[in-house]
Amino acid sequence: MYKTKAYSADSETSPLSLDIIQRRDATERDVQIEILYCGICHSDLHTVRNEWSSVMSTTYPCVPGHEIVGKVTKVGAAVTGFKPGDLVGVGCMVDSDQTCPHCQADVEQFCTAGAIFTYNSPDKHLGGVTYGGYSENIVVDEKFVLRVPGNLDPPGVAPLLCAGITTYSPIRRWGDIKGKKVGIVGLGGLGHMGVKFARAFGAHVVVFTTSPGKKEDALRLGAQEVIISTNPEEMQKHAGSFDFILDTISAEHDINTYLNMLGLDGNLTLVGAPEKPLAVAAFALIFGRKSISGSLIGGIKETQEMLDFCGEHNITADVEVIPIQQVNEAYERMVKSDVKYRFSIDIASLKSE
Repeated sequence: MYKTKAYSADSETSPLSLDIIQRRDATERDVQIEILYCGICHSDLHTVRNEWSSVMSTTYPCVPGHEIVGKVTKVGAAVTGFKPGDLVGVGCMVDSDQTCPHCQADVEQFCTAGAIFTYNSPDKHLGGVTYGGYSENIVVDEKFVLRVPGNLDPPGVAPLLCAGITTYSPIRRWGDIKGKKVGIVGLGGLGHMGVKFARAFGAHVVVFTTSPGKKEDALRLGAQEVIISTNPEEMQKHAGSFDFILDTISAEHDINTYLNMLGLDGNLTLVGAPEKPLAVAAFALIFGRKSISGSLIGGIKETQEMLDFCGEHNITADVEVIPIQQVNEAYERMVKSDVKYRFSIDIASLKSE
């Protein structure tokens, strides 16, 4: 074991602050990574503040961060896919049983034994829980390490490891969307990636937003149309015309409004996670043979596919790079949606602590 600097929270009410944590020495299958950038995800805030306690209670101290880009510094004797100096990524998972039917089908996030997430999951090596990317380095099984295309800007790559795969996976899984009418509900960290992916796949992209001020940015990101969802006339004009809608909203909202926008056999996929259950009107589904589904990140194979796709199409997240000393301020700004569209922490700033 060795010690490394990190930022952690000691309780659900305490701010993130400097800590010294333990990392395991690399085993023969491990990759040791110097972290360069780590994105800030809204789930980091939820976990730090224990806001998902009914589903997954937080163990403290908590070191968040699952949108990691870094440089390989050491590999185990059995590692074949990576070498020191490689630019790599680590997303939401760092392990699974790798033998169950779901893992064998490359959807490790649904591992029947339970996926081991990058932070706040049981750590079979050191005991306690896993610690995430708000730290100088990390050691990960090579099967959960991803290759980062060299033509992409590392700070903008970091959020791809969560926001990117969260939106790429359902769009890709729905099928060929070229020429289809695709709606993106919300233009935040997830929504702005949904716009970029849907446009890259050749869809006619329409953004739903409650904020007229976001129209210009939505068009800049690749949307062809913007609907102000609080305007009944605009909504009625597009009713029943969408093939697919990606709902990225985490706040409570009326999902039936968007189900009514779907055409025959249309699908609405949820990737936002509202705290309270959403009421669904049966008739909104029955008339039009519509469906509603959910999606959770993606497996390692699909995440690598997403990164390669981003390399081919020069897609990264729109980020504001900050030093780690501003992380608590960033959390407060994130709650107010005061960021376009993700924060990316420059981990070099941790070395000065």
